Amino acid sequence: MESRDVSGYSLLAGVRILEVAQLAPSSVGGHLADLGADVVKVETGTGEGVRHNGARAVGSPDGPGFMHLRWNRGKRSVALDLRSEEGRQAFLRLAATADAVVEGTRHGHLERLGLGWDALREVRPQTVLCEVSGTGAEGPYRDLATGGMWFDAYAGMRTVDTDHPSPPGVMGGSAEVPQAMYAVGAYGAMAILAAVLRARETGVGARLQVSSIDVATAWMPDRIDAALNADRTYARPCWTPDGRLPDWPLLDAYATKDGGAIVLGSHHPKFWRALCAAVGRPDLLDIDLSTVDEGSEERALQVWRELDALFRTRTKQEWTDLFLAHDVAGGPVNTVEELLDDPHFRARATTYEKGGYRFAASPVRVVGEEFAPELAPELGQHTEEVLGS
Repeated sequence: MESRDVSGYSLLAGVRILEVAQLAPSSVGGHLADLGADVVKVETGTGEGVRHNGARAVGSPDGPGFMHLRWNRGKRSVALDLRSEEGRQAFLRLAATADAVVEGTRHGHLERLGLGWDALREVRPQTVLCEVSGTGAEGPYRDLATGGMWFDAYAGMRTVDTDHPSPPGVMGGSAEVPQAMYAVGAYGAMAILAAVLRARETGVGARLQVSSIDVATAWMPDRIDAALNADRTYARPCWTPDGRLPDWPLLDAYATKDGGAIVLGSHHPKFWRALCAAVGRPDLLDIDLSTVDEGSEERALQVWRELDALFRTRTKQEWTDLFLAHDVAGGPVNTVEELLDDPHFRARATTYEKGGYRFAASPVRVVGEEFAPELAPELGQHTEEVLGS
């Protein structure tokens, strides 16, 4: 199966990935394709479910969705009927040439088709199988039909409002952006690369399992690890009872004159002194924001009110310029639309163009290389090319 240069960078040139994935798990292969792996996406039936997902269609009302264009860019698509003997044999022939196989459907999908771990090891003893699922391989929720919004809610990361219907533009009871469904791809890719590296050195394969709920659970150690060790933890003396630093106004967001917002992140004394000097308010330094006592909350509120009034006297850009000029920690708050016009965004290679469209580039930069993978493939676009080689 001869590879073709359709992916992003060259870092993983010579690494081949066989992928059977739907929706967010497709991002596992997406990260690897961005880095240069030859990712062959096996699609059945009408193909990848994310192809025509999302509120915005590209090119026409029934065009592809942006998640498909992101997660499946730089891949090659092969259409196979894995329920047929012919399709299964073709899949195993492809698996024999691949460093790793990604199963990104409900747990046990390949096993039920006779294409699971044992079958893959038979055709390639050093194979790496990465099973990506929503709820994992064991436990009472293993067969629970789930979706991206729920993973964070399961792990206590997603707050929901059950007293009112979701407002316009919001689904799932919360406007918070799902985290685990997007992060699972990075964890899966990282695990695959580690396992492939070992397999190439030792000939020993690996069966990996990555689930979105485990990603959500492990995402914030101050929550899960603190709860797991609640009987062995102590309140730190320099923190308030509600879990904040006493100088929390120096770690807050403030409205600006033009209706924008700025985040202040200057609780370190160096930055706090720099801000007070820059705006001519050395008196604020005399207010004790380091001691936790009966008056600490009122002192903090006093500083917050002063800063709230102060930040409303200049525009977001004026405050950004001041932060840069006087080494004050913080930065501007952007909507997505404002981000596109942000001078820092425009000054960096954060986007690329392909097929007349402009997309966000990989967050990884390879100095000396340009990131410009091919568009996500049409269903079965490379079937003849891949199976015929």
